[in-house]
Amino acid sequence: MHAITIPEAGGPEALVWAEVPDPVPGEGEVLVEVAASAVNRADLLQRQGFYNPPPGSSPYPGLECSGRITDIGSGVSGWKIGDEVCALLAGGGYAEQVVVPVGQLLPVPEGVDLVTAAALPEVTSTVWSNVFMISHLRPGETFLVHGGSSGIGTMAIQLAKAVGAKVAVTAGSKEKLNFCGELGADILINYREQDFVEEIKGATDGAGADVILDNMGAKYLDRNVQALATSGRLAIIGMQGGVKGELNIAMLLNKRAAVTATSLRGRPAGEKATIVAAVREHVWPLIGAGQVRAIVDQTVPMRDAAAAHRVLEESNHIGKVLLVR
Repeated sequence: MHAITIPEAGGPEALVWAEVPDPVPGEGEVLVEVAASAVNRADLLQRQGFYNPPPGSSPYPGLECSGRITDIGSGVSGWKIGDEVCALLAGGGYAEQVVVPVGQLLPVPEGVDLVTAAALPEVTSTVWSNVFMISHLRPGETFLVHGGSSGIGTMAIQLAKAVGAKVAVTAGSKEKLNFCGELGADILINYREQDFVEEIKGATDGAGADVILDNMGAKYLDRNVQALATSGRLAIIGMQGGVKGELNIAMLLNKRAAVTATSLRGRPAGEKATIVAAVREHVWPLIGAGQVRAIVDQTVPMRDAAAAHRVLEESNHIGKVLLVR
């Protein structure tokens, strides 16, 4: 088969479409012929040499895909050859074929085409696990998501609105904020022109946000804690703004607040399976009913993955960028 390889770390030009050995499913795994994959920030870090795949996983980038099952390993039940699926991966989505643990498979949701389904596994799993399973966002609470126009952000807005939360977003342009508003966001904050701490306080009569989903890390750590409400929960899922920050413990104690930080890729298979099962139970019906949808900015041929990486680096996109076979 062919896959996007990374012979040497570097810029987008480091991505090389090359012939590689065909993968073979083992016990509890299936082989998927890939129709599409999606580009995530983690893929850019892997390309740059900063985020290696977990031991034993595919060396090729790609944390999610959609396609059809073409082979089934021993011990697999509930799936058959020819099933259209999408999947959460530890790597390997930028390829013609990929092996997937059965616990990380999802059926293509009702009303979603096979290519678009590739935009769903990573964002739904990340948002549901952090915002609902860990931070326990509840109806009536205020939820702030940074980077509201990103793949994660656009999904987070929709899921938070579906459970009855009040949603605030940050984004860097009027176009992006307008799109977030169309998805249901109530409070629109241009981080280039406004202080999100002041804006969220002003919009909540001084209370702050009950849950914050943050992709920036160190750069926003102190201000995120300032923006939290009493008993607020800050969920950190990225480090675009650095890895080391100063945490005001006194403020955290006074607010009886919590800070969590998670990554999805390196979790044990059992934990991923639990998250995927929860997504299928809670999110898939919302997608099937049309309450929640994948937001796709554009599709790019998989062999031209370098062009897709440049799109993410320029950060003018809204939603997901997909790689198609």
